[in-house]
Amino acid sequence: MNNYLIPANTKKSQLILGFFTMTDLILFGSGVSLTIILLMVVQSATVPLMLLILSPALITGFLVLPVPNYHNVLQFITNVYTFYRGKRKYYWRGWCLDSEDK
Repeated sequence: MNNYLIPANTKKSQLILGFFTMTDLILFGSGVSLTIILLMVVQSATVPLMLLILSPALITGFLVLPVPNYHNVLQFITNVYTFYRGKRKYYWRGWCLDSEDK
């Protein structure tokens, strides 16, 4: 019989609520906290000002939004940045190339 059950996403169990890391929650919490403080301090109710006041919570909410194959948008942006900033010219160092030639 020897059937083995391998979970499809083993990293999900390491995330809080299956979606967030502690850094994500701190980032989102700081954005929401700043938005609440700004809502209490600023008394004007114009639409452009309200959008500006709500922007910390909206931006941090977008960054921690879960997306497929990455646990959130922030992780995706980080991976894209490191890919484009990293070394992309790879040199073959396999068993058939003598390492003393180069």
